Amino acid sequence: MRIVFIALLTLGCLCGCTMIPKYERPAAPVPQLLPGEAEPAAQDAAPDISQLPWREVITDANLQRLIDIALENNRDFRLAAQRVELTRALYNIQRQELFPSLYAVGGGGRQRSAADLTPPGQPRTSKHYSANLSVLSWELDFFGYLRSLSEQAIQEYLATEQARRSAQIMLVATVAQGYWSLAAEREALQLAESTLKSQQEAYALVKHQYETGLVNELDFRRAQTPLEIARVDVARYQRQAEQAGNALRLLLGQEPPAQLLPAQLSGLAAPATLRPGLSSEQLLLRPDVIAAEHQLLAAQATIGVARAAFFPRITLTGALGTASDELSRLFKSGNGTWSFTPQITMPIFDARTWSAHRASKVQREMALTQYERAIQNAFRETADALSLCRTIGNQRQAQEALVSALAETYRLAQLRFEKGVDSYLGVLDAQRSLFAAQQALISLRLAEHSSQLQLYAALGGGGAAADQPAE
Repeated sequence: MRIVFIALLTLGCLCGCTMIPKYERPAAPVPQLLPGEAEPAAQDAAPDISQLPWREVITDANLQRLIDIALENNRDFRLAAQRVELTRALYNIQRQELFPSLYAVGGGGRQRSAADLTPPGQPRTSKHYSANLSVLSWELDFFGYLRSLSEQAIQEYLATEQARRSAQIMLVATVAQGYWSLAAEREALQLAESTLKSQQEAYALVKHQYETGLVNELDFRRAQTPLEIARVDVARYQRQAEQAGNALRLLLGQEPPAQLLPAQLSGLAAPATLRPGLSSEQLLLRPDVIAAEHQLLAAQATIGVARAAFFPRITLTGALGTASDELSRLFKSGNGTWSFTPQITMPIFDARTWSAHRASKVQREMALTQYERAIQNAFRETADALSLCRTIGNQRQAQEALVSALAETYRLAQLRFEKGVDSYLGVLDAQRSLFAAQQALISLRLAEHSSQLQLYAALGGGGAAADQPAE
């Protein structure tokens, strides 16, 4: 019987076949090349952005420290990491089903008999020991049922790990965007306060001219209008700056150190300029695309589980029981007794098994659709980011030229008004146009800062995660 047990044990351990369909990566449902104007030779020289650490893209030291704080304290990212640990634990539980579980129970005792009840020459004290070693419900995985379940669990674990990596990339990008947005709002607030101060000085001048009869009441009322508008703008940008600070505080999970917060957007270190290759195969390195592929592989494993359910399942239970008066003779004397109870479950006809098999195929098709959709979404996001990177610099330069032209127009209009050549209406129009152009320039600088980081995230930057679970 021992030989039979050892043979079954060896066969069960060596049995590694499964009924999971052979996997071939589906063709990407997107063009082979990313949209762009780079020369084909630049593709080979382009770095692998998916392996580029975020610190090499974000060079601002204060922003790097804020991102470190967010990675440590952000509750959403912490929850994503905890999901990885949970999935890994569930995978380890499922993998243990491939191996037998051994249980040992032992006991012993001493008994002393009365002198008048003990035969002559026999000791009054007797000892008794017992031990049992059991193998409870070990399924011999001849047809890969358990191995298919284990493969499904590991693929779900790997998908969860990629979701954690995707959450990290998103958190890095969102903190950077929040940092730059706060800087932009503070700079806009400074511009609004400077404009308010200029309007107060202009209003005081026009009021004095009105009181001395140099200008009429219409010009006086016109000078009051931009003053009140400037006050409204100051209040609005104060609120927006506070809201940007609140958003950054939520991302960090704590109160941000005041010395790390930016005063204005101008002068902040811009992110590194990225030069991606032309091949759309880079999109396959995005964590969400990798996660979708792992979900597809998990669905493939589900088919293997459903197929194996059509075949017999063999479960073996075994036990070794021993008893002896002396523990030292327990195993030497051969008093142990082995017992085996094999159980074979043979499916004859089960409508639920057939339904599960059909459902597993539908799940596989759904996972394939989600995988293709993830690639298409990645292509669109990357195309949009590339388009923004190519055009935002030119747009920002044009806006800077427009601000310079409007500033000169405002200066000339104010000079003509002070000399009495023109009414205050010209000053009002020039000032309004200049302020709007200056605010638009701040927004374009914010977009330019964000464009490279958007491209970095769209191409799955952040470093590839390990593809194997921890033992």
